[in-house]
Amino acid sequence: MFTDTHCHIYEEYYPNIKEVLANASASNVTRFLNNGCDPKSNQEVLNLITKYPHMYGALGIHPESASNYQEEDLTALEKNITHPKVIAIGEIGLDYHYTKENKPAQIALFETQLKLAEKYHLPVIIHSRDATQDTIETLKKYSVTGVIHSFSGSFETAQIYLKMGFSLGINGVITFKNSNLKDVIKNIPLENLLLETDSPYLTPEPFRGTPNEPKHILEIAQFVANLKNISLEELSKITNENIKRIFDI
Repeated sequence: MFTDTHCHIYEEYYPNIKEVLANASASNVTRFLNNGCDPKSNQEVLNLITKYPHMYGALGIHPESASNYQEEDLTALEKNITHPKVIAIGEIGLDYHYTKENKPAQIALFETQLKLAEKYHLPVIIHSRDATQDTIETLKKYSVTGVIHSFSGSFETAQIYLKMGFSLGINGVITFKNSNLKDVIKNIPLENLLLETDSPYLTPEPFRGTPNEPKHILEIAQFVANLKNISLEELSKITNENIKRIFDI
């Protein structure tokens, strides 16, 4: 049995969420960590985790919203992270891919949410795109751990995150033909890895070009198992132990 530790299961992407989860269950993907990224999706995550027994939530404000969120959004975030099925603060972090002009606002938003994670002793789910150094320096200021979502950096960067106590979220990127991630991950202990889809994004081979779903954890798991020369059963056992160590699930 596998868990999708990072997905965005919202009605705008999936008109029949019940069917999506049933498809995943048929592929032995039986738990889901649904990640919010703004006030609207955070509320939807709260609604869905109440409805579906095997779905858990992470709430956060993504760096793409750093220039337009309101203070009351942070108030609502703090209020709702005490929900018993909210097990992390995320997806939060830094993203300089499209612009660095709002860099101070991104860092300020990031730090505010890291303070909440410290206060409520919750793990964090970190988005970092073209912002590795600032992400590392900001995380060093706070006593937090969690997951570096969609990790695709170098082995040296991976080692820094691991020494800080973070695990690495591995998704469909590792299956891409032009990705060097497999060369990094083959040298990372399995005890430091989690499996995720980032649905509806980053669909793994051989299904690229179609919307991603949690059921595709199976393709990612098979790729990692082959890379590590272990069985799917062993990979399932180890990654589920990793999840228990990080999250209250």
